[in-house]
Amino acid sequence: MKTLSPEQEKALSLLAYRLRVHAIRMIASAKSGHPGGSLGMAEVFAVLYGHLLRHDPKRPDWPDRDRLVLSHGHICPIQYAALAESGYFPVSELMTLRQFGSRLQSHPERGTLPGIETTSGPLGAGLAQAAGMAANGLMEGKNYDVFCLTSDGEHDAGLHWEAVMYAGKEKLDNLVCVVDRNLIQLSGPTEDIMPLAPLAEKYRAFGWDTVEVDGHDLAKLDEALHLGRERRGRPVAVIARTVPGKGVSFMENDYRWHGMAPTPEQAAQAIKELEQTISEISKRL
Repeated sequence: MKTLSPEQEKALSLLAYRLRVHAIRMIASAKSGHPGGSLGMAEVFAVLYGHLLRHDPKRPDWPDRDRLVLSHGHICPIQYAALAESGYFPVSELMTLRQFGSRLQSHPERGTLPGIETTSGPLGAGLAQAAGMAANGLMEGKNYDVFCLTSDGEHDAGLHWEAVMYAGKEKLDNLVCVVDRNLIQLSGPTEDIMPLAPLAEKYRAFGWDTVEVDGHDLAKLDEALHLGRERRGRPVAVIARTVPGKGVSFMENDYRWHGMAPTPEQAAQAIKELEQTISEISKRL
């Protein structure tokens, strides 16, 4: 089922690359942060905030809004960029990332910034929070959906799998877990540190509808995320294969960029590459 028109796909592609530029500028200015995962998840955030989520920046606490839970909160620069581009707060505020007194902390903190649903930091806890939100929505007869974004590395945590089992048992069909399957974590490749394969089969074994998709293919990604709207009696897992550092040649697939800020010179080169891609996308019919 195709859900995006060519015009929408182009607009979302441009949005994804603008988010990447914001993320690089923020992290370089702060001299601290996580560029690898932030850049790798840009298309996911573009599709969610730019097309799929039912949300209202003017009413961030709207009771019927969809909920987005960012479990791997270290990639918050890309979420902050998406929130700013959506109108939750001024784009200029992005440059306060990680400064004392800033609302844009190193991990999202609920209550400090509009649009942030949970405080994250301890990896593996996000899906449990999201499952609770989803269960509450079903009990109260609400129509909102809950999207939980998770890293593949945090699947090492036992709490995450407790939430997977709970959501499958309770048939939380208003819950979508997006797995950022970039195959890296802080200290190296995921499959060397704690192998996760076969990941899709594990989710299916616990009662989840599961789909694997190219996390940079906007149309396919949007189709997969829309599965959560169909309410087929099961939670949905979208395993999105992503490239850490996507869009910046010297960052792509290098685990060292998981949590290393670029120098001013590296940031300038990264932004040059990203803006060149923006220019190329803009010329498409």
